[in-house]
Amino acid sequence: MPKPVVSPAPLFIELTSPQSVNERRAAFQSLWLLVRMQHAHEAADGVVRLADLRGEVSDASTLRMVVSRAFRDFKAWDIEVGWGEDTQREPRFLNAERRSQGPFWLPAAEAKRVRVRVDGRPATAAEVASFLGLRSRKAQAAPATGSAPPDAVHLQDAAFWKQLVASQQAARQGRLMAPVAGGDGNGSALESIRLAGTLAATDFQRALVTLNEAMLWRRLGDNEQARRRLQALKKQRLAHHVAGNDYLGAMECIVSAWCAYTARDLPLAQSLLAGMAEDAARALVLRHHPDVRFEWCNLWALACRSRALGLAADDKPAAAALAEESLRRFGEALAAAFESHSFDAAQHVAANMGMAAWLFDRVGLSDLPALAHDGNADTTRRAVQWIAFSEWLCGHTDGQGRSAWNAIYLMRIARGHCRPGDHEKPPALAQFRAQKPLDPAAVSRLAGPLADAFDATNWPARWVQVAQARLADHQAGRRRYPGLQHCSLLFEHAWYAAHAGDLKAAEQSLALLREALPQLVPSDRAYFTESWNDQLPAELVLEAKPPRRPAARRKTAPRVR
Repeated sequence: MPKPVVSPAPLFIELTSPQSVNERRAAFQSLWLLVRMQHAHEAADGVVRLADLRGEVSDASTLRMVVSRAFRDFKAWDIEVGWGEDTQREPRFLNAERRSQGPFWLPAAEAKRVRVRVDGRPATAAEVASFLGLRSRKAQAAPATGSAPPDAVHLQDAAFWKQLVASQQAARQGRLMAPVAGGDGNGSALESIRLAGTLAATDFQRALVTLNEAMLWRRLGDNEQARRRLQALKKQRLAHHVAGNDYLGAMECIVSAWCAYTARDLPLAQSLLAGMAEDAARALVLRHHPDVRFEWCNLWALACRSRALGLAADDKPAAAALAEESLRRFGEALAAAFESHSFDAAQHVAANMGMAAWLFDRVGLSDLPALAHDGNADTTRRAVQWIAFSEWLCGHTDGQGRSAWNAIYLMRIARGHCRPGDHEKPPALAQFRAQKPLDPAAVSRLAGPLADAFDATNWPARWVQVAQARLADHQAGRRRYPGLQHCSLLFEHAWYAAHAGDLKAAEQSLALLREALPQLVPSDRAYFTESWNDQLPAELVLEAKPPRRPAARRKTAPRVR
């Protein structure tokens, strides 16, 4: 006689603190994810992406740990949860190694078991939305006819907008955290945006201040501070249906993705960007707002570039596809920059595109169709011309705002073909000095019609002078370069000073570099450690001992703007 079919027992989830599952205390993050999946199932969204967890129950540094803990709890609660894009597969057949990448979903049979309660009674949709930090459908609806327009459309205090512009102008000029010596008397971008915060009179103004402060901390390389401001922005947006909320949400997602990219969590960065493109409201902003589209395309291209470089040695076809996508997205970012009439944005992406072309050539990806469509096989020439175009744009915006990146990129390209030989590393000084990097005049010739970007004032005749001039500006307070740019200038100065035979000057720069390295993320520190060990002459390495190599040797170019 066949056994009767027994329906799986329901799972009772209590949202009231302290949260519980079947009357047993439960970890908030695990319970939140389960309720979020149930909500997605009922709302026909289907899946919960990493971007949905980001900022609510985790950040980039702890997300994998939270997911791992959640799945241990799901097993203890005897509920099966799936992951990946194919929601029709049975969870028991899925590859657990890819689980942390998401997205996550509940099979229909499991979703039926979930009973969400508040104080022992069935939870309402509004209560579930409140628990999850989501706005209810009623709150998302358009304001009723005749209701007052959002207060953000009123220019109640022009002083606020004046201060916001002052902050943005300071950021463009490189005055991020401290004012420059001999400047226009205005403070730093951080000081200005905080002053704007004291003048903010509406929800939108306050949220805009928080967003701009998060963007500043991201540019300064302080992910922890940037994430704190993003958390504050999320709370502001969820607490009030402010005007411009879709734009704020889109930019919040982009800055979060930048933080992940800075931490070298490329899967999370691209997951956040992909989730943004798939969200109906944010996708609309992405399509029609050129500033948002620039940010999205530029960052997506950088992530693709990093992945292509990492795969080039082991999977050239996959690397080539990613490199093609990277160059295509850079092109879209450049078009968006000009669509928004932003020369500052255009100069950033032009330099990124030039450096990408050169890096792809270095790892054997020079035969890409995107790099050969005009029959010009000289990738170095093309890379230099894009960077020269970036420098030309800098000269037509605001000379005060010129970053160090263009100089750093060109110095790397100039010495990129140098190879002391197959001897042991590091090379002897005589072998090192026998190398022949391109000099600034040769690089200027490669720039062709864009050579006028390299004026004598900003571009001396020797690379060691180019680096020294920018370091002197930073030291005197005439310019303020963030940590990664400063460290890059120090290394380039050390290399070219050693090549000129001035080991004392090289040692001084390396001593300053050693002091500055702790402020960088681990992947960037590893890049400089490897370069210090392998690219500088033995006599210099002996005097200025490099930091210890990281346990896992993986030399990659540091992140860029």
